[in-house]
Amino acid sequence: MFGSPPGKTFKNRGMDFTSQLIRWYNRNKRDLPWRKTGDPYLVWVSEIILQQTQVEQGLDYYNRFIARYKDVVALSRASEDDILKLWQGLGYYTRARNMLATAREIMEKYGGRFPETCHELISLKGIGEYTAAAILSFCFNKAYAVVDGNVMRILARYMGIDTPVNTAKGKKEIGEIAARMIPSDRPGLFNQAVMEFGARQCIPRRPLCRQCIVHDRCRAYLEDRVHSLPVRKSKAPLKNRYFNYLVFRVTGDEPLILLRKRTSDDIWKNLYDFPLVEAEQLMGARKRPDNAILNTFIKTEGIRVTMAAVSPVYNHVLSHRHIQARFFILQVDKMPLLKAGDLQFIATGKLAGYPVPKLIETFMAEYRTFFI
Repeated sequence: MFGSPPGKTFKNRGMDFTSQLIRWYNRNKRDLPWRKTGDPYLVWVSEIILQQTQVEQGLDYYNRFIARYKDVVALSRASEDDILKLWQGLGYYTRARNMLATAREIMEKYGGRFPETCHELISLKGIGEYTAAAILSFCFNKAYAVVDGNVMRILARYMGIDTPVNTAKGKKEIGEIAARMIPSDRPGLFNQAVMEFGARQCIPRRPLCRQCIVHDRCRAYLEDRVHSLPVRKSKAPLKNRYFNYLVFRVTGDEPLILLRKRTSDDIWKNLYDFPLVEAEQLMGARKRPDNAILNTFIKTEGIRVTMAAVSPVYNHVLSHRHIQARFFILQVDKMPLLKAGDLQFIATGKLAGYPVPKLIETFMAEYRTFFI
């Protein structure tokens, strides 16, 4: 499956790769705040934020998060709504909910100190083998190899590995190679180096092979397979979902908007959006939804509901879902009775304090005149 060029043993080749990568890193590393600390809390926050997130986007979130919650004690005392609001726009909100749960468990079970064993770390919500390896190597100098997308890409190319890296077999194969390469005396430095090399040099598209310090021993480069490695097993097709949002706005001196808290085990759990009719297709845009639909959420008897606006279709793509959404803005002349406990009227001036999905944030920004 993989091998070394003639005259090179894996051990010598791996050790040479390790030392060269560390030298490259010391010359080329970016100045990032979480690299200046051995505090496991700060490293943990950075690693969770940077999951599924580019450094350029994650840096601002990291700085805001640390400014608000400087340590695990402060984070453990936060409310979930505050955490989700701070996280708004970053996506994958389970990460934020897990962070809060883990902070509280660290306070209750470990007296506010991060555990120093892999077994204990991965028992905490949201901390898998990758994050545990980062904490243990960066903060406690323990030789655990991190294996993220960057590492898998680099080693698959360098070693010429054909096993799909997004399978259990592929991850195991890469993990074993990384574990054999990591130096026991400076594991954190090597882990930082290999991740940085993947982020800046051995990038997914158009890798900088001609300037690469190891291209003369890289199987993918030597065999002209750079753009075919790493191999990935095809993902399942996106599932289409159709969201018809009813935006009820009560007119008056202080306009009110009807919000819904998403409490089910679905996307955006515990964030806020509007009353939703999910269907096999979007509702037509030319007429107001009928009373049978409106009465699912409010009691329409004795009140007047008019349609103020209908949005175009919004397309929002998540990891495994393609959402098509349309928003019906409905003016209500007086406060109606509500039909469900997850609904509440919020003054427009207070909406900014509620965490909402990116789709809702985008819509509200584009139709801001209805939310003031």
